[in-house]
Amino acid sequence: MKKKFSLTLIIIVFLASWLIISCTPQEKEQAAPKVVIKIGEKEIQTKDIAIYRTREYRGKKRQFLSLDFSQIDKPTSLEEFTQYFHFPPIRQYRTGTCWCFSTTSFLESELKRLGRGEIKLSEMYTVYWEYVEKARRFIREKGKSYLGQGSEHNAVIARMKQYGAVPAEAYTGLVNGRTEHDHSQLFREFKNYLEFCRQNEYWDEDQAIAYVKSILNKHLGKPPEKITVNGQEMTPKEYLDKLLQLPLDDYVCFISFKYLPFYTKGEFKVPDNWWHSQDYYNVPLDEFYQAILHALEKGYTVALGGDISEPGIYGEEDVAIVPTFDILPSLIDQDSREFRFYNRTSFDDHAIHAVGYTQRGDHTWFLIKDSGGGAHRGKFKGYYFYRDDYVRLKMLNFMVHKDAVADLLKKFSE
Repeated sequence: MKKKFSLTLIIIVFLASWLIISCTPQEKEQAAPKVVIKIGEKEIQTKDIAIYRTREYRGKKRQFLSLDFSQIDKPTSLEEFTQYFHFPPIRQYRTGTCWCFSTTSFLESELKRLGRGEIKLSEMYTVYWEYVEKARRFIREKGKSYLGQGSEHNAVIARMKQYGAVPAEAYTGLVNGRTEHDHSQLFREFKNYLEFCRQNEYWDEDQAIAYVKSILNKHLGKPPEKITVNGQEMTPKEYLDKLLQLPLDDYVCFISFKYLPFYTKGEFKVPDNWWHSQDYYNVPLDEFYQAILHALEKGYTVALGGDISEPGIYGEEDVAIVPTFDILPSLIDQDSREFRFYNRTSFDDHAIHAVGYTQRGDHTWFLIKDSGGGAHRGKFKGYYFYRDDYVRLKMLNFMVHKDAVADLLKKFSE
């Protein structure tokens, strides 16, 4: 009985091994030695060294899956990158305003590229008016509009068209001696008040907006109606139109999803697109990725949005890659990317600014300026090095000047 069982087991193991070898795509560049690791009491074999790390967050310890980045051939300095003008990274701290920090940084790079000079703009001036417009839509939609701290790149364009812009020193959004942003209480009051309006069917727009502004003024300070620049007094709209002269209509956003026909425009279907903008150009993944790379090669920077909640991104190492225990680089395609979006393992949870690139071995690496806390844990404060596979799989949308993607835009019928 034991001999028969042993023979059966040997046959099963042999067949299983044969199936794995026959059915698994083989990649020469991925032929790293297998490593046996132990997670708890369980041994796991993998090409990457998967490990659990522990980090303390607000007094609580949190365990998360990661990998040993010491085996990754990655850039070792900022100087390795071809990079373009940008101001040093600054932190958004305890706010959900990455969309504004990244896009404002992008527009500052554009001002330099367009010959307007090195001008630091206020993020919080735009954030203030974004809250106002979120409240306005919520009231007009009778409580059916999404409320959150997040938004998208093109919201910055829309708010600037409405309200203009101001230099960073003209409006910091910091009151009562604060030196770090924290919108937790602000957003709690903002959301609670609008929820009160919904529950009581209170739809007086003027009164509701006035109350929302009182909340914002308390936490951020009242935004200036006029500013003085070079001895000249002007409104924020005049500052934008006459001094900055940013070509706001020239910035375009791209996505890559099969729920829309390619080479048509439509909605980026995520909660932070709270006003359901239909102004996204939809292209296949290969063209999506190449547009990002070619824009940087031509001297443009790119504002990106996508997912950062992955084992392959680790602030202590300043690195973002796709581990092979997730998916091999050669298998990243439209469907594998789409699958992760639909099962919510890829989500639109952060916005960043690509300010440079470099080639290292078989991979292109992108220099990412990031206002999030994770980017400030490593050696290069405020920066990440994103590998090409991470961009292809996890970045879901981007904004760039239209001249950087002129050939791609010709494929659209409008």
